[in-house]
Parts: sequence; structure tokens; C-alpha cells
Amino acid sequence: MTPEQYVQDKAAASGSSFYYAFLFLPKPRRAAITAFYSFCREVDDVVDEVTDPGVAATKLAWWRTEVAQSFAGQPRHPVMKALMPHAGAYGIEARQLHEVIDGCQMDLDQTRYLDFPALRLYCHRVAGVVGEVAARIFGQTEDATTQYAHKLGLALQLTNIIRDVGEDALRGRIYLPVNELQQFDVKAHEVLNRVHSEQFVALMKFQAARAHAAYDEALTLLPAADRRTQKPGLMMASIYRTLLREIESDDFQVLNQRVSLTPVRKLWLAWRVQALGRV
Repeated sequence: MTPEQYVQDKAAASGSSFYYAFLFLPKPRRAAITAFYSFCREVDDVVDEVTDPGVAATKLAWWRTEVAQSFAGQPRHPVMKALMPHAGAYGIEARQLHEVIDGCQMDLDQTRYLDFPALRLYCHRVAGVVGEVAARIFGQTEDATTQYAHKLGLALQLTNIIRDVGEDALRGRIYLPVNELQQFDVKAHEVLNRVHSEQFVALMKFQAARAHAAYDEALTLLPAADRRTQKPGLMMASIYRTLLREIESDDFQVLNQRVSLTPVRKLWLAWRVQALGRV
């Protein structure tokens, strides 16, 4: 299997909504974003799939070394072999990959976030930086597009957090800020035991409103000159915001089930952005 086949299989097997946005890109950009997305999946899987924290930390340390060696011209992992030919063309930097690893390291070091500023740092590392790299690969021409990419990354990550409350609870993690749990009188043990309540719904409405505000701000920040090149990101906004609205209409039943969109619906939403420019 070639490195290119490896990352293609990795991206396709994930079932992620990102995959549908990649389909409409020209081949070189699609190859670059597929390799970068696969890197993000590899390091994220270390945290989600390795049960021993010590082993996971060792693996993340290995990835830090691999990034450094790759930018020194000696990639070993197929993901880095697939990614490095695109690094120069799209301005991908080692510090960006290290920040993504830093975000995954946060998952090993803590399972709670005291307030939103603390959570925002996590979102910046695992989603904002990802958006920054993706925007460059998609064809960014305006500096201001970086701000849009970071804000959209925040919106997407907040949507992920809302969708995955129940799954994260099974891993002992709560990404909802502690002071906001207290504000809405939701106890941590209730989340961990996946107890749905009126207080929980009120808390989640607050989280959803923050995510919607981030989507609105992101769309406002996107320069008109880059709206065409950034269509893949707009596809993600359309898919994830539709998912968020589904969760809202289902009264935030996210503790004991995973709300998702069908592949056909994701593809239709992506096509609508591509063909009609509608988010």
C-alpha cells in the first residue's frame, strides 16, 4: 500500500463529514487535505483508542519526533510521507502539527475544563489550527480568511462536543465547562451517568447558542474574495449546523445516543454549497 492509498483509506474509513467536503476539490488539493486530515485522525486515535494513558503519552511523543524528522526530510510514517510533498506548496508548518498534538495531549492531562476560556484553548488546538491549515490548502488568498478559519473551527468543535456528550462521558470526560454546569445546576455525576433532565436541556441550549454565534461570526469574517476557494469549509458549516439543528429538534438527546446525518444527506448538503453557494 502506498502512502497515498493509506491516507485515502484512513479518511474514507473514518466516515467523517469532512470526507464529503474533500470530494469537490481539485486532485492536488484533495491529496493534501486528505493527508493532513489523516494525520489529525492518527493522533486523535491515540487518545481515543489507547486505554493506557502512559502508552498514549509515549505514542504522542513519538508523533512529535516524527513531525520534527519529517520536516527535516526523513518521514517514516505513511501519513507523513503522503503529507510532506504538499507542505511547501500549501504553507503547512511543523508548529501547526505540534499544536494539534498538544490538543490531543490535553485529553490525556485533563478530563474537565473549568471555564470557556480553558475550553477555547483546547478548541483552538484541535480545531482552530486544523481550520487554519485547511484554509491554506483550499486556496486562501486573503489574510483575514485565517480568522474565519479559526472561528469556523471553534463552531465545528463546539458542535462535536454537543453531539458527543454521552460518548465522552463513557470515557470519563466532560468538555462542558465546570462553571456552566454549576450555573445550570447540572452535576458532573449526572452527565457521567447520562441523566437527561430539564437542567441538562437548558445547559445544552446555552451551548448550542454559543455554537450558532460562532457559525454566524465565521461567515461574517470570510472575505468575499475567498468565498469560492473556501467552499469545502462552507460545506462543513452546512453539514455540522444542520446536525446541530437536528440535535436541538430532538431535545438534546445526546447522552444515550449519537445523532447523525445520513451519507446521502451530507452529500446533498455539500453539493448544494458547491452548486448554489448556499450554507
